[in-house]
Amino acid sequence: MKHSRDPDENCYPFIYEAGALCDFEVFTDELCGHLGAALSLLEDPACQDIVDDLAAIQPLAFHANGSVRGRLAIGEADIDWLKARLHYWRQQPGGHYAGFVLPRGAQPVPTLHLGRSACKKAIRALVQVEQQGITVPLQVPRLLNVLCNLLFVLTLVINHRRGLAEVPFVSLSYGRAVATRPRD
Repeated sequence: MKHSRDPDENCYPFIYEAGALCDFEVFTDELCGHLGAALSLLEDPACQDIVDDLAAIQPLAFHANGSVRGRLAIGEADIDWLKARLHYWRQQPGGHYAGFVLPRGAQPVPTLHLGRSACKKAIRALVQVEQQGITVPLQVPRLLNVLCNLLFVLTLVINHRRGLAEVPFVSLSYGRAVATRPRD
């Protein structure tokens, strides 16, 4: 495929590019959108501290976006700050859960779970980018991994503040626990 000569018919300069680099950029764009949506959906005054963090985090998604094709815009200070926020949120009531949970809760919790998934997609795309011979600065996947974990912890904290108990997920495929399905 080729770009149209009509600029209105071109949404992104690299959209028809073969390879995973454009996929990575699309996934980080998706991530930035989920973070923006979560910000707009979090109207609970008791969560202003989370809003403040998400507002500081959202630009990092776009910084990650251009850090492979363009100039590296993610530094150790960004990763250190994000890890500090992750550790802070893990210490908050509800901020730690040992095991898997079903992604549930009122908005913006589902949107934050979609952001987690976008982080994973972006990381997986970076694996492909590197396999295609493009150098990936390690700061980018490191930041995305921390961010993925942080978004999960934020869902736990929000649900806890709202009095919603997490629903454990016990895999029928992995683990030692014997799980059963409800009978039809």
